[in-house]
Amino acid sequence: MNEGVVQVVWFKRDFRTVDHRPLFEAAAAGPVLPLYVVEPGLWAEPDASARQWAFAAECLQELRSELRALGLPLTVRVGDVVPVLNDLRDRYGALHLRSHEETGNAWTFARDKRVARWARETGTAWSEERQFGVRRALASRTGWAAAWDRQMAEHLTPEPTALETADAPPSDEIPDAEALGLAADPCPDRQRGGRAEALALFHSFLDYRGRRYRVEMSSPVVAYDTCSRLSPHLAWGTLSMREVAQATYAKMRALKGADDGAGFHRASLSSYSGRLHWHCHFMQKLEDEPSIEWKNFHPGYDGLRPDPSPDVLEAWIEGRTGFPFIDACMRALKATGWMNFRMRAMLTAFSSYHLWSHWRAPGLALARRFTDYEPGIHWSQSQMQSGTTGINSVRIYNPVKQSLDQDPDGVFIREWVPELRDVPAAFIHEPWKLSPLEQADLGLHIGREYPERLVDHLAAAKHAREQIYARRREPGFREIADAIQAKHGSRKSGMRQTGRRPTKARRSTRSDAAQGAFDLGDA
Repeated sequence: MNEGVVQVVWFKRDFRTVDHRPLFEAAAAGPVLPLYVVEPGLWAEPDASARQWAFAAECLQELRSELRALGLPLTVRVGDVVPVLNDLRDRYGALHLRSHEETGNAWTFARDKRVARWARETGTAWSEERQFGVRRALASRTGWAAAWDRQMAEHLTPEPTALETADAPPSDEIPDAEALGLAADPCPDRQRGGRAEALALFHSFLDYRGRRYRVEMSSPVVAYDTCSRLSPHLAWGTLSMREVAQATYAKMRALKGADDGAGFHRASLSSYSGRLHWHCHFMQKLEDEPSIEWKNFHPGYDGLRPDPSPDVLEAWIEGRTGFPFIDACMRALKATGWMNFRMRAMLTAFSSYHLWSHWRAPGLALARRFTDYEPGIHWSQSQMQSGTTGINSVRIYNPVKQSLDQDPDGVFIREWVPELRDVPAAFIHEPWKLSPLEQADLGLHIGREYPERLVDHLAAAKHAREQIYARRREPGFREIADAIQAKHGSRKSGMRQTGRRPTKARRSTRSDAAQGAFDLGDA
């Protein structure tokens, strides 16, 4: 124990007291000061939104109550973290800063480098613990999956009990979104933040909601109920990945050999557990190469697509593309802050291939919509679904086929695109095929009550496929792709090595696994 050294526990995206190693280690070392810094600079970034802050603020309020129950007042400060730490150093003298590692966006990466420089210059110890299966300064992906399994099998860190509390300084009020300068962002069906909500969701998923997860996770018609919906709670840390992994495995063991459909339930949880691996696999890519937030994985795709025009970007993000299933998904996302994984992949692919847009601006627009925005997964998947990694199969989703497959009766479309509510089933997926007379009978005029298609999706897909594969055939492309695969590719079944063509069955299985991590959207 460091007598007299105040243990500052810096909370970031880890709003919990259970399985929180920095907090536990701090309690064993000296007087504890829990700290959260609301950073206006972070919330001014183009990937931030009011819905994200609303969720985070709810988590923060509950964390404050949890810490109070342990006898620890939470200090909240609004401002830049380095001056805040300087103020604490002036107040207490020696500090030991403790936190979880963070694989965030470029802003948080730069901020953490500033904090590390401050710690060196002031002689302040800064201890960071892993929160996910992401590993810093990774030399090779070999053995990564086994290391993930070992980490997730470790005992959960308990809440600390014997605590010495530091004399807490005055705390700022938790600001609202307007005070942070965030634009109005109505999200009436947004999930609530906080650990209590996360635990209720998780238990209901393990006990009954997840029984049909394996077969229902792809369709938005049922995914809102069938999927765990834990993704924002993992992103903001009200639950730890280790908690989720261990409880999932325990439920699978309990179901083994049981009757009454337990085998099917167990298979669904097995699929879910696989996506927990993929969650950290994609985060590792950003940890290893932070520039993929704005730079193509493979430079062979540089200059391939232009930025979308403001009108096209606005039509896409607001659900006015003229493709009912695309529009329904976008409108549902606006209202809920969540979308299941296959639809996230489809929306990104539609923007990249059919609308022929560079992935960065649409990626930012989606990031702001996602309450569960996780930068490491989001930007890796934005590039994967846009075909710019150089190592993944090119998947150009046909928006009409996806509509027919995932919403055959048009239930989801009619819910979120009410102007098409009376369109017959034969035309609900392709309303542009209605004749002018049929439109008049319905009181619907394509181009007025509902927009014309932005593109001919078949012609657009053909153009995109030709352009993408032309780049892949250029000299030197494969050599760069092989280097990308060596650095970022999975060492387990699930992502194929460049240059190998898997069988149709294995392509389907691998594709589903790889798609399934998009912000853990299926969770």
